[in-house]
Formats: sequence, C-alpha cells, structure tokens
Amino acid sequence: MPEAKVAVSEGLFGFHGGLHVEDRKAPACDRPIEDMPLVDEYVLPLHMHIGAPAIPVVEPGDRVSRGQLLARPDDFISAAIHAPTSGTIRAIEPRALPHPGGLVAQSIVLAADGEDREAEPFDPWPDYRETSPVEIRSRLREAGIVGLGGAVFPTAAKLATANPGGVETLVLNGAECEPYISCDDRLMQEEPETIVRGAQVILHAVGAARCLIGIEDNKPRAVAAMQAVIDRLAAEEDERRFQIKVVPTIYPAGGEKQLIRTLTGIEIPRGRHVTDYRMLCLNVGTTANCWRAVAEGRALTERIVTVAGGGVNHPRNLRVRIGTPMARVIEAAGGYREGVDRLLMGGPMMGFALHEDEVPVVKATNCLLALRPADRDPTPTPQPCIRCSRCAEACPADLLPQQLYWYSRADQFDRCQDYHLFDCIECGVCSAVCPSHIPLVQYFRHAKTEIWYAERERAKAEHARRRFEFHNERIERQKAEREAALAKKRAAIKAAQENKAREEAGQGGDQPPQAEGEGRKAAASMSIEAARERARARKTRVREKPRNAAAGESSTDDAKDPGRSPGTGEDS
Repeated sequence: MPEAKVAVSEGLFGFHGGLHVEDRKAPACDRPIEDMPLVDEYVLPLHMHIGAPAIPVVEPGDRVSRGQLLARPDDFISAAIHAPTSGTIRAIEPRALPHPGGLVAQSIVLAADGEDREAEPFDPWPDYRETSPVEIRSRLREAGIVGLGGAVFPTAAKLATANPGGVETLVLNGAECEPYISCDDRLMQEEPETIVRGAQVILHAVGAARCLIGIEDNKPRAVAAMQAVIDRLAAEEDERRFQIKVVPTIYPAGGEKQLIRTLTGIEIPRGRHVTDYRMLCLNVGTTANCWRAVAEGRALTERIVTVAGGGVNHPRNLRVRIGTPMARVIEAAGGYREGVDRLLMGGPMMGFALHEDEVPVVKATNCLLALRPADRDPTPTPQPCIRCSRCAEACPADLLPQQLYWYSRADQFDRCQDYHLFDCIECGVCSAVCPSHIPLVQYFRHAKTEIWYAERERAKAEHARRRFEFHNERIERQKAEREAALAKKRAAIKAAQENKAREEAGQGGDQPPQAEGEGRKAAASMSIEAARERARARKTRVREKPRNAAAGESSTDDAKDPGRSPGTGEDS
C-alpha cells in the first residue's frame, strides 16, 4: 500500500503544468541499502560526466588500490576518476557505454584482486571551516565529485560559478519525483547527518546564509530523519540555517527550476542561471559525497543505485562500485524474472533503454529498471496530432510542444530554436498526456541532436576558416619580413661600397671626389679600348693564318724580318 503522506509546507509556490503519476517506489524503498559484492572486472569510461573526458594517468599492468587516481580532469569542466577497488589495470580500450545510441568510448578496464586495499586517502579536513573556498573546490575536483541527481555536472565547477558571497540560498533537492527511484529517499533515511554536514561544507564554500531542503510529501520517513538531525544541530550547535520544505508530489517537482519556483516563487527565465539569483541547487547525494571528500578524504568510487521494476526478483537499493557491469547488479537483486524485454537506466519518464546489460554502472546511474510487457502501459500506434493543446497545458517548462513537434518533424530546426527547444527538460510529460500517443520527446531529442551536430560543423568550418586566414597572414608577414631583410642587406652593401670608395679616394691624395671619379672613368675607358684592340688583332691573325701557310717563304721572310707587317710584304 502507498505510504501515508506528510503535510505540505505552507507558503509554497507552484509551477506551470506537471503530472500526477503513480510513484511505485515500494518495495525497494522499504529495504535498507545493501552493499554490492565485489566483481572480477570493472570498466570505467573516461567520459562519464558533463565536460571533457578525463586523461588516464595509469597504464596496462599497473597495480592500483581503491581510491587511487586513474584519470585526471582535462579541463575546467571535467572530473577525475578513481579506482573502485584494488587490482591490476588490464587495458585502456574502447568499451560500450550506457547510452541510448549504443556508443563506445575509451575506458579503463580494472581486473580486481579481491583484496580491496585502500589507497592513501586525501588529507581529511574535519574542521573544514579552517580551509578556504578555493581549497574546498580543489578537493572536490580531486575527489571526482559530480552531481548525482542525473546531470553529473562537476561540482567544483558549479561552485566556482558561484563566487563566495554570491549565493544567499543553498537548495538541497530531495524531491526524487521519478517513479520507482528511491536511492535519495533511502539515503535521507539512513544518512541524514552526512547530508546536512555536507550542506554545511557547501554553505561555507559559497558563503550562503540559509539552506532549503525540498522533499516530496510521499517520503515521510526521510522528512522525519532529516528534521531530527536539523533539530539536534540547532540545539547543540545553534545551527539555524536549515529548513525543510515538504512539497506536493507532482512530476517533475525535482527539476531544478521547478523546485526553486516551488520553494521561493522565483522563476528562472530562459538564458539565465540560478546563480544569477543568488541561489545554488545540489542533490542530497552530491552533498553527502562532498562531506566524505572534504572531512574524510574519500574519493567518489561508489553510488547508491535503485534496482526496481516488475522484471527483477528482489527490488532494492544497492551501494554499487562505479564500473560494475549492470548484469552483476541485476544478479545481486535476485536476477531477472521471466519475460523481461527492456532494461532502462533511469526511471520510466526520463530513462532510456539499454542495448545490453554488460555496460558499466557510471556516476549518472541512479536506477536500473527491468520491465516486462505487463509492467508498462501498451504503446498504441501514434496517430495524427489533433491540436488539443494538452501538451502545452502540462509542460512544466511552459513551452509549446505542439509547435516544436511540427518543426522537429519538418526538420525546421531554426524554428525549433525560435520556440526555445533547449528549454525542454525532456521530462516526458507531454508524451504522457498526448491522446494521439505521439512520442514527442523523441522528436525533441532528435532535433537537439541535429542542432548540436550542425553547430559542431559550423564550429569546425569557422575554425578552418580562421586557420586559413591565419596561414595567409603568416605567409604575407613572412614575405614582408624577407623583403625588409633584403632591403636592409642591399642598403648595407651599398653603404660598404661607398665607404670603400671613400677610403680609396683618401689614399690617392687631395683630389676632389668629382675629378677622382672622372679619372676612374677615363682609365676604365682606356682599358676597354685596349681590350677591344687586342680582340681585333686576334681575329685578324686567325683569318690570315691559312694564307701564311700557303705562302711559306713569305711567312719565313716575315718571321726573319720583324719589322715587316705580317702577310703584307711592306714595312710597318
């Protein structure tokens, strides 16, 4: 039976649209979190977070311990990856990802040795108030902390966008509105103090004055556990910055903008971020791991995963090491029931079907949902849109899904952007209420993918154009530099010649430069004329040689009498 609800807090604000769905969180949320047994092999994709993939710092054959750094962040928006257990690096190679398209990505393959040895932890900072916000952000970056609510945005980068003093309100998201998923619910029941302590670390890091915790009214045990910790801290430490707000159970109340609108009445417009309104929103699981990283010096190597659905024998929440094959996780929950035909990562509204169950658990894996045909509503054949506008009435982002559908279907992606396609959070409410059973979200995802692809191609073309222009500029610059160097060299040679001429003129006496030049010209002319005379004489001898050979005596007489001209017989 559904659990009794608690009273909704006063002074809340609603958000546009939304949908009441059956939560189906039992029986998984009724069982304590259990530790997943170790497996033989772990696969850790280098890209399991938003931003740039991590860069490996290990090689095949290296022995590692649990918590040891395997891959470092490569950019401001990136996250480190650590060993989930001790063992040997077997390979760094492409492996399948948990992705709706069945993609592969470079991954670190770790062969476990079963010893589960711990690496030297980070330096614990239990008295975190003695550390600076920059040090805390650096620790979260080193520990690989990302948003565990599904966005997997690096937490250090998120805090960096909210400079100290720039945030007044920290919002903790404990709504967990998606059906079946209960990992945050169980965490709030079992480790409420870890969550609150982590929130204190974040309050210190961003300089916020208060913390609002939003929890749906279908989680009374989580509300009670969190409230007990807050009351105790208020009595023992005079900690009065925390306030729990019980929100109505309506999907998708756990969306960041929707939760902030419900708690504060502030509507974040398109193109703006929550930090622009002096707020910061984090998932409760994220803040718990922030405490472990800062106060205990532990890297993110595991997460809680809900294993649920009618297709699994024993639904439960498991504490799973990152990189565990999903098939082993299903086995730890009793294995599949007969007739399972679909395995989702995530919930039935925003999750996606997996092509296989040998893909690894990643930091974004909050739920594995095994379903049989009997566990879900039949999917009728889509019919033409009847323009009923139910999708627009239910859309929590206040969009016009009908128009987006027409433009997406017609590949008019510019028009999709005009209608703010990227404000869509892909919650699936429009598809759920559509009487024509049109898979609207699939069209929107297709349009987003095409727009992203076109933007990447434009970026590549722009990059190529800039490289071409830079190449031409470099060629022109080098040409100008060469011409300038040649001109400088010519000027230097000319100056050297002029200096030499002046020196020679100085050695010849006090003759004026003009007379000296005319003398040089006259000498040069005489030398040229003498050379011409010698050339004419040589040509004459060559022409007269045959005649001299025929007239041997004459030639002999000429030779005996050098005073006679050659070949003439006359006195010269």
